[in-house]
Amino acid sequence: MMMQACEILYRKAAPAHHHALLARTARPFASAAHFKHDAPWLMSSSGGNDDNSNHSVPVVANLINGRFQLPQNFGSDSSSKIPIIDPSSNVVLSHIHDNHTADLQAAVASAEEAFPTWSNTPVQSRQRLLADFAHLLHEKHVREEIAYWITLEQGKTMGDAMGDVWRGLEVVEAAGRAGRDMLGDSLQNLANGLDTISYRVPLGVCAGIAPFNFPAMIPLWMFPLALATGNTYVLKPTEKAPSASLLLAKHLHDLGLPPGVLNIIQGAKPTVDGIVTHPGIRAISFVGSNQAGEYIHDVGSRHGKRVQANLGAKNHATVMMNDADRDSTVKAVVGAAFGAAGQRCMALSVLILVGDLEESQSWMEQLVEEAMKLKVGNGFVEGVDVGPLISKDAKTRAESIIQQSIDQGATCMLDGRGVVVKGYETGNFLAPTVISLNQQQQYITHSTDSNAKPLSNPAYTEEIFAPVLTILTVPTLEDAISITNDNPYGNGCAIFTSSGGAARKFQYEIQAGQVGINVPIPVPLPFFSFTGNKGSIRGDVNFYGQSGVQFFTQLKTVTSNWQYRKGGDLGGVTM
Repeated sequence: MMMQACEILYRKAAPAHHHALLARTARPFASAAHFKHDAPWLMSSSGGNDDNSNHSVPVVANLINGRFQLPQNFGSDSSSKIPIIDPSSNVVLSHIHDNHTADLQAAVASAEEAFPTWSNTPVQSRQRLLADFAHLLHEKHVREEIAYWITLEQGKTMGDAMGDVWRGLEVVEAAGRAGRDMLGDSLQNLANGLDTISYRVPLGVCAGIAPFNFPAMIPLWMFPLALATGNTYVLKPTEKAPSASLLLAKHLHDLGLPPGVLNIIQGAKPTVDGIVTHPGIRAISFVGSNQAGEYIHDVGSRHGKRVQANLGAKNHATVMMNDADRDSTVKAVVGAAFGAAGQRCMALSVLILVGDLEESQSWMEQLVEEAMKLKVGNGFVEGVDVGPLISKDAKTRAESIIQQSIDQGATCMLDGRGVVVKGYETGNFLAPTVISLNQQQQYITHSTDSNAKPLSNPAYTEEIFAPVLTILTVPTLEDAISITNDNPYGNGCAIFTSSGGAARKFQYEIQAGQVGINVPIPVPLPFFSFTGNKGSIRGDVNFYGQSGVQFFTQLKTVTSNWQYRKGGDLGGVTM
């Protein structure tokens, strides 16, 4: 059966082995009584914890000066209500109020007041608190509770949510050793009695603007290292899934973090506008889309702030079909392309097969077969591999790009549109989708006219941020490298091969900042830094690792002249 240029291998009547058939009773709203865990940040409009007495949707509080509190002008006309929605059912779970002015001012004032004492706290004491925090996060039940809120609000599977917390935990562990990377330099006897010492000192109040796709990991990229280096912090979590950040902050305060050192405010773009222009904020960390990140970097920089911003990506994986371990490579690519529903900046979204065209068909068929084994459904259900997209708009956009790619000549090997999950019929589900750009069994080469199909196809040019894998076949490794390098993004890439020569050539000629050799998602552990480049970053200082310490500190250099005897030379009118 053909639909335009797309061979439909499954649609609404997809087999049960591909789409998990799940059951749940839908409800129009949720309240604290429906939640598995206590949530002191969820409040009723009266200001107390929501008790479901009037079946109202709870309000997500801010955390300012160590206390959860409603927005200061809650209920006023100037306060904009934003719903937080379960993406599996589109049930409204809670809502935030984007009334940035008063709350942001209070959060920054609290952080400014806490800064002198916190920055003067011995570094080993700050590290010890973060070590205690890491120890707490090692408790499985603690991670499970954080993962619960991630799955509920963001939709990813519980297994993926647990990984979200674990990867953030690793950065907390590294932050607990930040003192080593804060060491300065010194040199004595630059002249008689003259010594120079440089110190790394904290900046002051720093801020973070976090994305929806990693509600725990990305905030943990930000505030632990800022706190370890002596700064105080204002975090704006994603307005789509804020609870993980609030629970993390609660745990840290329960361990003894002083009030005002870490503050959390809710909001959307008006709050972001307030952060990037606030004179009391010295540095901003951001992860998210290119449009938002470029704006935050440009406006923040114009207002004298340091800005580190990780943006979008279109990560390419190259497969040397003649020598790659086929079965292992297929499994790795499927996991990296469709895990987290494709909603991660290091997802593999483009696969370049190098070699024979006929063999590439066999590879694609095996990829489709493997992708069809993945179960789509609610993230709380055991055995589900692919959860929903974050919103209706995200689903609509992804489906539109799939259709545009088909209209422009792409072949849809596996079409995930129209998937129905029983009990969650209103959820934002898109099943794994595989698109081939090779038309009429012809190679794509680097010499292909860049203004013509297929490299202008939206399946290739757009960051879809969904479980969609775009495949192209090229004759040589040189073509694969050139095509990958021509892409404007530079977050990451990978090669699958058993040839050391091919791997080395790829490693040295590729431009992307993070390279995997038989590693599908090459995110560095926090001993290193996250080193995306090109269009995937703004600013020149990377997240976490030694580079992260440098971002949150500045050098202060002290030159001293101590003469043992009076009458020494302390300088004159000439240099």
